[in-house]
Amino acid sequence: MAAFVKDQKLRNLLKNVYICKHLTKALRYNSSIENGVKYIDKLVVANRGEIACRVMNTARKLGIKTVAVFSDVDRNAKHVKMADEAYHIGPAAARDSYLNMDKIIDVANRSSAQAIHPGYGFLSEKPEFAELCLKQNVIFVGPPSSAIRDMGIKSTSKRIMSDAGVPIIQGYHGDDQSDERLKSEAEKIGYPVMLKAVRGGGGKGMRIVWKAEEFNDALESARRESLKSFNDDNMLVEKFVESPRHVEVQVFGDNSGNTVYLFERDCSVQRRHQKIIEEAPAPGISSEVRRKLGEAAVRAAKAVGYTGAGTVEFIMDKNHDFYFMEMNTRLQVEHPVTEMITGLDLVEWQLRVAAGETLPLQQSDIDFNGYSFEARIYAEDPDNDFLPGAGPLVHLQTPSPSEHVRIETGVVQGDDVSVHYDPMIAKLVVWCKDRPSSLRLLKDSLRKYNIVGLSTNLNFLINLSSHEEFQKGNVNTDFIQDYYSELFPEKKSLSSDSLARASISLALLDFKKSINKNSADMFSPWGLSSSFRVNGSLSRKLILNDGESDVEITVRFENEGHFIIQIGEDVMHGHGNLEVDGSHKSVTVTVDGVVSKISVVEHDGTLHLFSSEGHYKVHRVVPEFIKSKSDAMNMGDAVAPMTGTIVKVNVENGQTVKEGEVVMIMEAMKMEHVISAPKDGIIEKVFYSEGDTVERNSVLISYQKETEK
Repeated sequence: MAAFVKDQKLRNLLKNVYICKHLTKALRYNSSIENGVKYIDKLVVANRGEIACRVMNTARKLGIKTVAVFSDVDRNAKHVKMADEAYHIGPAAARDSYLNMDKIIDVANRSSAQAIHPGYGFLSEKPEFAELCLKQNVIFVGPPSSAIRDMGIKSTSKRIMSDAGVPIIQGYHGDDQSDERLKSEAEKIGYPVMLKAVRGGGGKGMRIVWKAEEFNDALESARRESLKSFNDDNMLVEKFVESPRHVEVQVFGDNSGNTVYLFERDCSVQRRHQKIIEEAPAPGISSEVRRKLGEAAVRAAKAVGYTGAGTVEFIMDKNHDFYFMEMNTRLQVEHPVTEMITGLDLVEWQLRVAAGETLPLQQSDIDFNGYSFEARIYAEDPDNDFLPGAGPLVHLQTPSPSEHVRIETGVVQGDDVSVHYDPMIAKLVVWCKDRPSSLRLLKDSLRKYNIVGLSTNLNFLINLSSHEEFQKGNVNTDFIQDYYSELFPEKKSLSSDSLARASISLALLDFKKSINKNSADMFSPWGLSSSFRVNGSLSRKLILNDGESDVEITVRFENEGHFIIQIGEDVMHGHGNLEVDGSHKSVTVTVDGVVSKISVVEHDGTLHLFSSEGHYKVHRVVPEFIKSKSDAMNMGDAVAPMTGTIVKVNVENGQTVKEGEVVMIMEAMKMEHVISAPKDGIIEKVFYSEGDTVERNSVLISYQKETEK
């Protein structure tokens, strides 16, 4: 394939020619090996969700048949429907399905597939699985098990990187894992320090310790999370670099000894040590630093005989000095931004290298063009410490995919985001010729991503991408903490204009519901069942809550879609028109001469309004006697914020607790969550024990009604 071509259409044409040329050669299975190339015509995708769909898209392009695997809760998932074949592999729990190596190998044998692509997560970084594939004569689409093992153990990887001349950060990576030795090493290094699971990844088993008094609790929590995630509770201690950037380099190697880098990505903006938005190339980095990063990453890959796709992650300080952090021996979640700036298909490269081909391009042939952002859209509540969630996608509308906008997802409207797996709903990826244009496209696309049914981080992503310092490219891993008050502005009551638009939208939806089926005029007062008249006009009263306060509103319909809205002393004139296209409803609303086009969704008494200004919602206030029991259930008791498993109970019946004291720790969505006492008092009853599964809003502990003095 020719060197990178800046013209997008010509680039795509050359890419298609390249694909067609090689379709007749590689990735076709034969029991023999010709010139070292193994042929593949059927692929098991040992994963789920958006990455499974992503891999299948490339396999389909290359003419490879795909085999899906699925758990009980994924029976009707998008990746199952996309595949040519699909096999059930067990219950919802990942350990009994997607992490069961024998079941995955059995599917490969039963389906006569020649290769397995593990995606990311699950089995992708299990050296035992790569070895099992080799033993069963199945191609593992990934690096050799030795590279996975060496890079999967942080202490080993640091030693190898140091020997290879890759800069590393000060720390303790020794075999003595006693609590006393680790704490002693932390004191030698000097606080703050970072505790990391030796086999860690994805922020699991990782804790920042700011002072000695916090060390023991942080170590216990990190060990427990590491043991559950990686079946290994060994830790390392490193000097914590304050306000660093997280910059990583995409590398690729083949079995002939060729290794290249595909430039860097900036993944600095994170929560819970997990990435939330990524971009390529990294902003503000000189070509000289970029070259040094790439060359260091290639040395790291060659040091472990790496083949396939990998990512070398670095911590970068304010002077752009960088230090090796870890190597992810798999395809990364954020790989699409690299694809967007290079015009390459990294999954295609993975499959070709796994089949024994050499890399399609050498380093001198690889260039990049433009800027790309990826925003991870999660089911989570940013206002509640980004607490992950689950639930149904009642309404899902996305921006239109195009040459510049790419959506990676494994769900459709009506699907559930399961409590058993990662809460990521989709990845939104954009590309433009320069960073400001790409950022504007990202913000516009985020506003067009409409989701109802569960909490998401969409509004937070809009705030983040609109922040002045982010727009300048001044990012670091403390970005959210540093600008918290600006990213999470104080909640304000909706303006009268916004409430007027919501009121007209609600009136139009109500008209649509209550119209007499025999009437052709949706505005006919004779078709309405719940209104009254004022001087011949149709009128009704609403009480709406915007999350801050109840507002009484009078909506009067005059004629031909004209409304008079009264909110307190404010009187506004408006006009509205409702359009229905299948399940999608949109309202064109004019309030005092200002026209707005709004997508509207009514769900469980809440009206969601999506416009170019973002998403806001109003609730219809219901009488006290029909309020749900969930509104009245928590009288100060500690409740479960989500469905999960209790991993530790710190209190017992009759114990006196102080507000904020940790009473339980639960695990949900692959993360630990602390349950704190909501107030001072004496515990009447602890309802759950370690190992119990609890549903969202379940009462975990109750208080005695009166605290004895």
